[in-house]
Amino acid sequence: MGSERSFSFEFFPPRSDEAAARFIEARRVLLALDPAYVSVTFGAGGSTRDLTLDTVSAIQAEQQAPVAPHISCVGASASSIRELLDGYRGLGIRRLVALRGDVPSGMGDTPGEFRYASDLVAFIRRETGDWFHLEVAAYPEVHPQAKSARADMDAFVRKVRAGADGAITQYFFNADAYFRFREAAAAAGVTVPIVPGVMPITNYTQLARFSAACGAEIPRWLARRLEDFGDDLGSLRAFGLDVTLTLCRRLLDGGVPGIHFYTLNRAEPSATLWQTLGLSQG
Repeated sequence: MGSERSFSFEFFPPRSDEAAARFIEARRVLLALDPAYVSVTFGAGGSTRDLTLDTVSAIQAEQQAPVAPHISCVGASASSIRELLDGYRGLGIRRLVALRGDVPSGMGDTPGEFRYASDLVAFIRRETGDWFHLEVAAYPEVHPQAKSARADMDAFVRKVRAGADGAITQYFFNADAYFRFREAAAAAGVTVPIVPGVMPITNYTQLARFSAACGAEIPRWLARRLEDFGDDLGSLRAFGLDVTLTLCRRLLDGGVPGIHFYTLNRAEPSATLWQTLGLSQG
C-alpha cells in the first residue's frame, strides 16, 4: 500500500466489566494487525477523562502500537488541559486527536476557556511545541452545527493553520463527499493528510442513532436495504461488509493517505475489513 499510508483503529473507554472484557479481546486482536496507531475517545465535556487516561495507560504499557488520546476542550480550563498534556507527555504519548468536543446536556452556551478546536490546537502548540503529532476532525458532509459548508471549511482551515499535522474524517458512506471535501481543502491551501474514517455496518438501529447524532448521512437506498434485514443480523452484517469493502476500495483507489476504522470496541468487523483489503503500513 505504500509506507506513506496510515491505517489505524479507534477505541472508546469501557464503562462496565462486560464491556472491559470485550474491549480487551478487541484490543488483543486488532493490535496484532500492527496498526500505525490506535486512538481512544474522550466523553462530552471530559466525562470519561479518567477512563480515557486509564485506557490510554493500559495500551501504552503493552507497547504494541502508539496510542493517540482524544482531547476535547468544551467546558475545559487551560489548567486542566495543561495537566492532561503533562500527564500524556509523562507517559511518552506523542500523538493526540484534538477536538472541540460535544457540549454536554445542560451546559448551554458556556463552552469554557476554549471556544473552537483551533483554539485548542494553538494552545497545545504553545504549551508543548512539536512534541505531539496533532490530528483534528474533518466533516466531508459538513459539521451538523456549521452555518454553511463554506463556514465549515473555514473552520477546518483554521484548525490546520493553528498547527494540525493531519485530519481524520467523520465516517460517511458516500465516497464522493470525501473526494470533494479533499479537493476543496486543497483549493483552500490545506496540504496535511486527510484520512477517511470508516464505520463497519453491524447494527442498523445503532448506526442510525449514531448518524443522527453526528450528522453522518446514511443514503436512502442503504437505509432501506438495512431496514429490510430486520432481526437477521447475520445477513445484515454480510451485506454491510460488502458495502463497506466497496467504499474502502474506492477510497484506496482514489489515493487516500490511510483509513481510520471506528471499531466500537469490537474486533471482528474491523479485522475482517483489514484482512480482506490486505492492509499493512509498509
